[in-house]
Amino acid sequence: MSDRENSPAARPTVVVFDYGFGNVRSAVRALERVGASVQLTADSDVALAADGLVVPGVGAFAACMAGIRAAHGDQIIDRRLAGNRPVLGICVGMQILFTTGVEHGVTMPGLGEWEGTVDRLDAPVVPHMGWSTVQAASGSRLFAGIENERFYFVHSYAAQAFTHGHDSKASPHFTPPLVTWASHGPTQQAARFVAAVEDSPLTATQFHPEKSGDAGAALLENWVKTL
Repeated sequence: MSDRENSPAARPTVVVFDYGFGNVRSAVRALERVGASVQLTADSDVALAADGLVVPGVGAFAACMAGIRAAHGDQIIDRRLAGNRPVLGICVGMQILFTTGVEHGVTMPGLGEWEGTVDRLDAPVVPHMGWSTVQAASGSRLFAGIENERFYFVHSYAAQAFTHGHDSKASPHFTPPLVTWASHGPTQQAARFVAAVEDSPLTATQFHPEKSGDAGAALLENWVKTL
């Protein structure tokens, strides 16, 4: 049990954004277990006011984008990030943060928070389903203490490259995002893809921390502690 659970008044508030796509009940339970006060809602005012916002996602990129826009989630995410207020994307909730998704030959614009394309994993066997280790970014707060643990993935698509989108020479105070990588497939044919990104208030994971046992709980607790 975390210190926050022993002090209810100090528990940070987290909204799991309920826009019709995602493993929302599991996410709510997992966040509650690590000390957050959690509300499942698509109410804009509540989502904007919370200490943290979690954007889950399962299914197709285009369907999740349509759901996010219909619930005004794109505007909520923009406003939160503009105010430096934390957002955590999970699975397709991470993918839609990129510029573009390509699925079954259909190209769909994403939210464009990060430059890059989400497309089908270039691996002999797809989907990638099961437990995999990650190559945590140096200095990661999200993976502190769990750098060598395994996490649960279930996906056929991912961002297989990451462009920071900033010129560090032109912006000397710019801190590049921390990018964590994972691979799927036999060593000689493995598809390397983005497993997590930490970018100031914006954080995301391709895997499901809410389904990743003790390692996933530790990761969520690390994130909750930053709120």
